[in-house]
Amino acid sequence: MITSPLSPAHFRRSVMAVPPLARKADRSLSEEDNAKVIRHLEDGGVSLLLYGGNANVYHLPLSEYDATLAMLARLAGADTLVVPSAGPTYALLLEQARVLRRHSFPTVMVLPQRGITTSRGVADGIREFSQAVGLPVIVYVKDDGYIEPEDVAALDREGLVSAIKYAVVRPDTATDPYLRTLVSLVDTSKIISGIGEQPAIVHVRDFGLGGFTSGCVCVAPRLSQQMLAAVTAGHWDEAERIRGIFTPLEDLRNAINPIRVLHQAVESAGIARTGPLLPLLSNVDPEHVPAITAAAQALLAQN
Repeated sequence: MITSPLSPAHFRRSVMAVPPLARKADRSLSEEDNAKVIRHLEDGGVSLLLYGGNANVYHLPLSEYDATLAMLARLAGADTLVVPSAGPTYALLLEQARVLRRHSFPTVMVLPQRGITTSRGVADGIREFSQAVGLPVIVYVKDDGYIEPEDVAALDREGLVSAIKYAVVRPDTATDPYLRTLVSLVDTSKIISGIGEQPAIVHVRDFGLGGFTSGCVCVAPRLSQQMLAAVTAGHWDEAERIRGIFTPLEDLRNAINPIRVLHQAVESAGIARTGPLLPLLSNVDPEHVPAITAAAQALLAQN
C-alpha cells in the first residue's frame, strides 16, 4: 500500500474507485471477497481506492473500525493508495482519530453529516479531526448548506486538505454557482468530481476539476480508466461514448439507491460476493435484482 501523500498526480493516473465492503452471511467482514474486488480493480489499472459511502462506513461499528482498516491495508497492492473514511458525527471522528493514528494511511475522508450542523461548525470539526489524526483530509461536499466554499478554502490554506470530493447533484451540471465559487478559491487540481462517470466530463472540461471518483468502476475498471484517459487528453467525443456505456447501470443507481445497487451489481457481475449491507441500509429488493444483473453483466462485457 502506498503511504506517501495523496497528490493531484494520482488523480491523473487513476480513477478514484469507491468500492463496496463485502461481508459474509453473518455480517462479518469477508477478506476473501474484499480481496477479489481489489484485485479486479487493480487488474484494470485502478490504483486509488476510497472506502466511504459505498462501503457503508456511515454505519460501521467503532468496534470493527480497526480490523477494517488493517484488512484494507493488508489487501491493497504495493502500488495502490487506500483512503478510508471517518465520521460522520463529531464524536465518532474523535474516536476514529485514535484508531487511525495506529495505521499508515496518507489521508482520510470526512463523511458529511446532514442536519444539526453549521458551515463554521463543520469546518471546526474537520479542523480538530485533522489535527487529532495528524493527517490532511478529503473534504466531501455532498449537499448545499453543509460547508461553504470559503470555509473549505480556509481549511485548505491551513494545509489541512489533501483533496475535495465534490458530489452535489444539479439539474444541470454546467450550472453550479457553488462549484464556480469553489474553483475560484481552491486549486482545481485538488478537487475531484464525486458522482461517477455521468457528470465527470462537464466537471473536468468546464470547471477544470482534477479527476473523478466512480462506483461503477468496480464493475468495469478498464473502461473507466479509458474514460479518464480520454477526459485528461481532452478527447471529449470518446469520453462521451464511454460515459454512455455506464448509463444503464447508473440510471438504476439513481432510480433505486446508488449504494444498494452498486453493492448488488458487483455481486451480480460475478466479481465477488458482497453479502448483506449493515443496517441502517438494506440490500435491494428481489424484484430489482434481474435488471441490475443484466446491466452489470452488460457493463462487465464491455470492460
